[in-house]
Amino acid sequence: MARILPYPIENTVKPAGFTHDTKGMTMNRTGWLATVVVVGLTGCGTGDASLQLPAVDTDQPDRETGWSEEANLRASPALDPHFQVAADEFKVPAALLKAIAWASTRYEMVNADVDFDNAPDSFGLMGLGGEVLTKGAELAKTSLDVVKTDPAANIRAAAAWLDAEATAQNIVRAKLINWVPVVAGYSRIEDFQARQAFVKGEVFGAITEGIGALGDEVAASGQALELEEAVGEIATVSQGLSRAPDYERGVWRPSPNFSSRSHRVSMVIIHTCEGAYSGCYGWLANPRAGASAHYVVSSDGREVSQLVRESAKAWHIAADYACSRNSGKRCDLNGVNSNNFTVGIEHAGFASQSSWPSGQIDASARLVCDITQDHGIPRDRFHIVGHGQLQPWNRTDPGRNWPWTSYIAKVNSFCGSSPAPTPTPTPTPTPTPTPTPAPSTITIDSNNANNNQARGYIQVSSNWKSSTNVSGYYGSGYWYASTAPVSDGAAFFFKLDAAGTRSIEAWWTAASDRSPDATYVAFNAQGQKVGEGSVNQAANGGRWNAVGRFAFTAGWNKIVLSRWSASGKVVIADAVRVK
Repeated sequence: MARILPYPIENTVKPAGFTHDTKGMTMNRTGWLATVVVVGLTGCGTGDASLQLPAVDTDQPDRETGWSEEANLRASPALDPHFQVAADEFKVPAALLKAIAWASTRYEMVNADVDFDNAPDSFGLMGLGGEVLTKGAELAKTSLDVVKTDPAANIRAAAAWLDAEATAQNIVRAKLINWVPVVAGYSRIEDFQARQAFVKGEVFGAITEGIGALGDEVAASGQALELEEAVGEIATVSQGLSRAPDYERGVWRPSPNFSSRSHRVSMVIIHTCEGAYSGCYGWLANPRAGASAHYVVSSDGREVSQLVRESAKAWHIAADYACSRNSGKRCDLNGVNSNNFTVGIEHAGFASQSSWPSGQIDASARLVCDITQDHGIPRDRFHIVGHGQLQPWNRTDPGRNWPWTSYIAKVNSFCGSSPAPTPTPTPTPTPTPTPTPAPSTITIDSNNANNNQARGYIQVSSNWKSSTNVSGYYGSGYWYASTAPVSDGAAFFFKLDAAGTRSIEAWWTAASDRSPDATYVAFNAQGQKVGEGSVNQAANGGRWNAVGRFAFTAGWNKIVLSRWSASGKVVIADAVRVK
């Protein structure tokens, strides 16, 4: 969805970046990419996005485990004074502040660079982002930079926001249960059930399971029973969900963000959410996300959510496969969008964690065992791989401390033996509703709120900026990016029910800084280039202009506006029409 900037910066030079291909295209991410500074509890991981994890085990010792969520939860007493000072200043319960920090970041100083359009960002111990970050910093009378980087300032800004919201809602502050609607707003989770799960399940759950001395004060106040009932309420909701269709231990939280596969399943990709469990599945099940995964594993391993059937393609990795990144294995898949033949598993937490809880590792290993058995996938490091391994230019997850050696051993242990070399038949495809008859003309606007996303939508990386600076735009604005020799195009997707030759037209706003040779590249549903057309965006603005006529196939085709041109200009991604 196009975001409106307060001032024009279209000629500002932006750093080159890569993008995340969720449906075979190029955009940024399926995880909340973050660099992390660890405070008090854990060691410091690196957020080096240039790291390319090798296809075989590293010499890093496995840091799984041995620790439980409960053990780490009660840790970090050194942070308690910071929580208490902020609590006293802003009249917010110290236990609530500490529990929010645990549920949001596991007490880590997160510096998140969000790549999804509209996805929640996250900064500091308290996972601050969006209006909560900006207003919290303002109320705490502290700069944004300090709030993002200083633990005490981050806690104060969170407490300041919670204080203001509690006043606005006129709650009785002494009872923690009354803070539910306040913390719900703080979470910025759009889905109601996921929002309630975060507040009552993860935040209150942290208090009931014990967060040290601050939590003991809650128990002494006689409020523990109310919180336990709230936690039990969320557990009841989870128990009422349907069983996951492909994994009997999981629950079914279906996402609309999927499409058809072109290849059978032959690999599993391990991801990290860069955030909390409920926020992760809640966002990936949101149609506005434009991304998904097949599964999400909670940090304690007690729950696994399935979002997309394994027979369908989830949108979790932005890279075409290259066997050079996987020790020369499966070179027959070179150039195939990796979503087409993989199952993606997100894990609550962060790529920079110094270790991983044993419950989560066990739950994930059991799940991977089940997937490999169903699809005949070899259980080794060439077929169970990390997101950062296949997309090393801007991803590192699951991070260098993921316990690969013991993890693969656990997968095989749960399966009881090495996997059979012969693959099982491809599962029955996911039933889909009867499609709406294809319109004769499909228009894709720069603002997905204006699109019928069952037929067309746009995806861009975070390097593209939105504007309404130059008049004559189609819809409610447009995206722009500086020209540069980078593979970072704006992708206009459109779905055809049958193959056919279609005329492509484009709309832009004209100005002297526009590229005179902006190139639109056409791809069919198999990701094959079928042609391209160049236009002069310095002229003919505010109307439809012919780009070319190309032969497309049934399914999700795309038109990509390339940035690959002489520097010093901008290209405008406003709207595309398919006729």
